[in-house]
Amino acid sequence: MFESEYDVIVVGAGHAGSEAAAAAANLGSKTLLVTMNLQTIAQMSCNPAMGGIAKGQIVREIDALGGYSGIVSDNSAIQFKMLNKSKGPAMWSPRVQSDRMRFAETWRLMLEQTPNLDFYQEMISGIIVENGIVKGVKTSLGLEIKARSVVLTNGTFLNGLIHIGEKQFGGGRAGEKASTGITKDLIDLGFEAGRMKTGTPPRVDGRSLDFTQMIPQPGDEVPEKFSFTDLTKPLTKQRSCHMSHTSLDVHNILREGFDRSPMFNGAIQSTGPRYCPSIEDKINRFADKDRHQLFVEPEGWNTVEYYINGFSTSLPEDIQFKALRQVKGFENVKFFRPGYAIEYDYFPPTQLKHTLETKIVSGLFFAGQINGTTGYEEAASQGLMAGINAHLKIKEKDPFILQRNEAYIGVLIDDLITKGTEEPYRMFTSRAEYRTLLRQDNADFRLTPKSFEIGLADENRMRKMEEKREKSKAFVQFFKETSSTPEEINPIFEEKKSALVSQSDKMFKFFSRPEITMEDMMQIDSVKEFIRENELDSEMIQQAEIQVKYSGYIAKEKNNADKLNRLEGLKIPESFDYSKLKSLSYEAREKLTKIKPATVSQASRISGVSPNDVSVLLVYMGR
Repeated sequence: MFESEYDVIVVGAGHAGSEAAAAAANLGSKTLLVTMNLQTIAQMSCNPAMGGIAKGQIVREIDALGGYSGIVSDNSAIQFKMLNKSKGPAMWSPRVQSDRMRFAETWRLMLEQTPNLDFYQEMISGIIVENGIVKGVKTSLGLEIKARSVVLTNGTFLNGLIHIGEKQFGGGRAGEKASTGITKDLIDLGFEAGRMKTGTPPRVDGRSLDFTQMIPQPGDEVPEKFSFTDLTKPLTKQRSCHMSHTSLDVHNILREGFDRSPMFNGAIQSTGPRYCPSIEDKINRFADKDRHQLFVEPEGWNTVEYYINGFSTSLPEDIQFKALRQVKGFENVKFFRPGYAIEYDYFPPTQLKHTLETKIVSGLFFAGQINGTTGYEEAASQGLMAGINAHLKIKEKDPFILQRNEAYIGVLIDDLITKGTEEPYRMFTSRAEYRTLLRQDNADFRLTPKSFEIGLADENRMRKMEEKREKSKAFVQFFKETSSTPEEINPIFEEKKSALVSQSDKMFKFFSRPEITMEDMMQIDSVKEFIRENELDSEMIQQAEIQVKYSGYIAKEKNNADKLNRLEGLKIPESFDYSKLKSLSYEAREKLTKIKPATVSQASRISGVSPNDVSVLLVYMGR
């Protein structure tokens, strides 16, 4: 039934699996994508949205590297918003509301059009390993499929257990069975496993809601998009979301179900996502708050189904229903399905290398929620990196690793394998030390050349990126070299209540004033003429503005990153014996021996390794 041997087998077709399969196949590896249900490829199991704070940066990075998530998100979007626009550009984060059905369909069709990619529907029940090297997978029908590398992206399906009130049943997602067998095989091979929890809110019938009682949440007036390519276009029409609030009455009803809540009666003992708590957790932890926001999100262009963001719960279904009917606009609500919590197996990611290959089994890679992360974007980025590195491994090429100062994806993977995670890991801008460098607007500058070098990003992407870089650079140079007169600039300063000038000076200096925007500078004829003559688009203009406004911050952060990279260059041999360094603290020896950091820089980020321990390492290595 199958090729004699695949280069790469990807197990699971969620966001991580879909990106992994696309990356490996596009690089030229003969790839098989195996999933329990081909009708749910890239299913949005939770909210119908992509991007958000820090997550939007990740989607743009995936796109810059040649992944599919940005293109799929643009082509299935029903609303676009740039979050944090009132703050500096390091904080700007794109987000789209998605058409759930169109999103999955677009992913499926793009994968079907990807060369070198085969599909198969069945449960994978085990891993074939010989002498510490992966050789393939076993299916529930007893088939063995051979492969030179395997990427596991099992999501919430490994021994998944769904909770609604006091009811429990096996499942990886509502209406779908759990996956069994893989966890046992991995534990038998010496892997450490754990349990995590996540949850989802009720889905309701929009025809039963009164939107006049809610606050509209429209998209941006001038929507942008995720993909740097010409394969997508910004939205010309959008669907609005809405906002309502819980109340003390709602909270009191929810408390009636606490004795039957799996979160409070001991049925769930695993850890859930700190930054996306259930509604019962919120009212328990923040008892002083008398209301919480609820975002009412349409599931698509035409469907009447709505997702109630902020009301994630595993309380009994009768309590969910009774409480939600007390929310303004929900007085006559009808459920499509109740919310639920799900527990599943994960494997602490300190068992991985920076490539996402496991330390125990050569050629075996983990990506997504199996590593303890939460979120489509975090999963997709890991899938992309695992797919790339699975291909490079079997071709005996150098691994593809992104540093912390190069990408949010680099921060995410380094955090996971260096620090581990005891709760579902979610990306935030605050996790990145160099977020002024890692903006969503320059993801193509940072990453497309790297991806082009390994053969994933194509020439069109590279050419488009180079044109944007050169033209925005020339525009910055124009501001540095061109002067403006007081007659020209003072009317703008006057309007902005900025100090007037008495003599001509370079535009760069005038533009650097915090209150002066590109829109202001575009009132000057020579600026308008430069834009027209050089055919600058909105991305090039925005890029130039950021480079002018934040040049000092960017230079300072780049200098700090360069210092860090000197430590990144100090490699530690994999077989290094830390026990012989008696000057190391006991905790440092223990942690360094377990995690086996690849560089001194990575060692310095391990919890429990002090600056003194790093100094000992540097002295030993002759630095």
